[in-house]
Amino acid sequence: MTSIANTASGSRSSNKVAIVTGASRGIGAAIARRLAADGIAVIINYAGRKADADAVVAGIEAAGGRAAAVQADVAVPAQVAAMVDQACTLFGGVDFLVNNAGIIQPGLTMLADTDDELFDRLIAINLKGSFNTMRIAAKRLRDGGRIVNFSSSVKALALPGYSVYAGTKAAVEAMTNIFAKELRGRGITVNAVAPGPTATDLFLKDKTEAQIEHLAKLPPLERLAQPDDIAEVVAFLVSPAGGWINGQTIRANGGMV
Repeated sequence: MTSIANTASGSRSSNKVAIVTGASRGIGAAIARRLAADGIAVIINYAGRKADADAVVAGIEAAGGRAAAVQADVAVPAQVAAMVDQACTLFGGVDFLVNNAGIIQPGLTMLADTDDELFDRLIAINLKGSFNTMRIAAKRLRDGGRIVNFSSSVKALALPGYSVYAGTKAAVEAMTNIFAKELRGRGITVNAVAPGPTATDLFLKDKTEAQIEHLAKLPPLERLAQPDDIAEVVAFLVSPAGGWINGQTIRANGGMV
């Protein structure tokens, strides 16, 4: 299912095209809006929140940008391939891939209490989802492109209750570093961003005010990140200014770890 916004972006027009997975809300939506502001045509990927994705497209269109909402479950290879096909049909190719789609463990789930269903879901979306998009991007991304994966500063914090989630992100970081080397000769960079606590609906859900206040005080800057803070890091990595950063994980957490 696809909806497309205005294809004319005026003086900011660019021939660059980005796919942002999980872009219907939160950090993904902020990234999509930020890239569109730079004249990049953006595929707003969503799994099930069509109305939210359409709203992001409408906002980008209202600002004069180019965007399309494309449904795909990143855990399903055929759907990922179809999404890339749609990007190429709509905008002529793909230059940037931002692997933002992901889920977190509900509350604190100790490893011993993690059932197969939760384990499989975390692996399917956080790890296999990134694998699926990177595997296809290796053959479909235009030379000189950018891939930005998403890890989490939870991996570095090693918080009890997040073992499987952190494990998926550790795997993403390892693949990021190795994949950057595998793409030698094509001018494509591969990096990861590892946010700390960020004020999104997904993060704030089921947390008490006391928990949120505690997490906000962990960074020396003493606040939660905002989605736009993370979007700015991604915008830098896909820009010409970020072209010498490759195979790295950027811990965007305000100095928390």
